[in-house]
Amino acid sequence: MEILKEISEALQVGNAKKVKELVQKALDDGIRPNDILNNGLIEGMSIVGVKFKNNEIYVPEVLIAARAMQAGMDVLKPLLTASGVEPIGKVVIGTVQGDLHDIGKNLVKMMMQGAGFEVIDLGVDVSAEKFIEAVNEYNPNIVAMSALLTTTMIQMKNVIEALKNAGLRDKVKVMVGGAPVTANFAKEIGADGYAKDAAEAAELAKTYVVA
Repeated sequence: MEILKEISEALQVGNAKKVKELVQKALDDGIRPNDILNNGLIEGMSIVGVKFKNNEIYVPEVLIAARAMQAGMDVLKPLLTASGVEPIGKVVIGTVQGDLHDIGKNLVKMMMQGAGFEVIDLGVDVSAEKFIEAVNEYNPNIVAMSALLTTTMIQMKNVIEALKNAGLRDKVKVMVGGAPVTANFAKEIGADGYAKDAAEAAELAKTYVVA
């Protein structure tokens, strides 16, 4: 459908105003909120993800596209809720204790929202206790942790240990990422998965919720 293609294209170039207008127009034309979400907004964000992965665009462009997606979501969200459209899964995300970096985490959050997840963002400097509280409260499918400092990477292990001690480890998939983090480190600390960038994180997250 032409208007959904237009939504996707406006999102890719980060035109938030146009995305908002087009989403409203699509709704006025009688297109279902779910179709607008999947074939307009998520479609556009997927293309942004692929381009980001291939180094065709960089962090600023992704942030602008994500902002445009958010503008479209603001229009759609009440209608999606009313029509009972469920997110594909739930993610609790945070930068670990002692670390105040959030650009990478925010990118992952946006990509995951773009893939159809509900994301609960705990922010930065998140203690193991806070992660445990959030898992108990929100019952997510995935816990995603970010660290940018080598000195804070160890906190990821502490969160996994805390999940084990609380009897919650088997209920969630644990994903880790951040500049100093490697696939080997993820394996060593007992995480389920590692992603080297935000686009990869969203793809990996999807594999954890597909039945």
